[in-house]
Amino acid sequence: MSKEIRGWVEDSGFGASLGVKLDDVSEGAARLLLPFAERNSNPGQALHGGCAASLALIGAQTVTRATLGRDAGPYHTAGLQVNYLAAAIGEDVIADATLLRRGKELCFVEVDVATRAGKSIAHVTSMVRGRFGARAAERFAAAGDDGAGDPGPMGPHVSELPFCMERGMGIEHMTNACARVVMPWSEKNADGEGGVHEGAVLALFDTTGAMAAWADVGPGPYRASTPSIQAQILAPPPRQDLVAYGKSVQRDGDLFWSEVEVAGSDGEQAATVIARGTVIYRIVT
Repeated sequence: MSKEIRGWVEDSGFGASLGVKLDDVSEGAARLLLPFAERNSNPGQALHGGCAASLALIGAQTVTRATLGRDAGPYHTAGLQVNYLAAAIGEDVIADATLLRRGKELCFVEVDVATRAGKSIAHVTSMVRGRFGARAAERFAAAGDDGAGDPGPMGPHVSELPFCMERGMGIEHMTNACARVVMPWSEKNADGEGGVHEGAVLALFDTTGAMAAWADVGPGPYRASTPSIQAQILAPPPRQDLVAYGKSVQRDGDLFWSEVEVAGSDGEQAATVIARGTVIYRIVT
């Protein structure tokens, strides 16, 4: 089983693209390593927040797979809380995932992400579900937006950031506190089981919430970061092009709350939601 899990972690399109390595796994614990790479970074060699969250998500899934076993799949991360504590600048990071409680089909996992020197980067709690072969959930239609296509002055530049380029993200709209970001299907975002990797979904989610906040403020010489995200992945993501809709719904000083939906197209049907939740973003103006 550990060989199978290692393959899921390291050999999936997404895991291989990030460069994730599984250092150790047992029933109840796992340690993952992510060496520094420019492709995972924002300007200044800062690790992209979506990358840190993805590493934690992979750690939580790793523990769940080791605990529930291969017959419990397919899996999805039904709930995730990420609190970002500090930035990793040009550094390797390590994720230590620990099982808090096991249920019949749910595992509650805590993940600490830190640098090799021990600086804490993020603290994550996650609820991962094993579906035990249950049929796919019926997903609800995305609220979408009005279809406007103005990426604003920032959109084209964000799309060219290393991590966004690696994921294939494109900013289609980014004005009036709203953002729409697309991420076409790519083998670099695959999970090794036929669908889009949850980590890639989470990276799109995080980016879209941040863009909605920037669309509320507009460009300027500001300092910004993501203090926290709360996300729910409603079902194992299938192989699809994805589109994410974000809207900044509340501002309190430097803090912005952005509601986000990530959806995939089901052929000729309306886009249906894969993930939803809130990104709390901080822009110091």
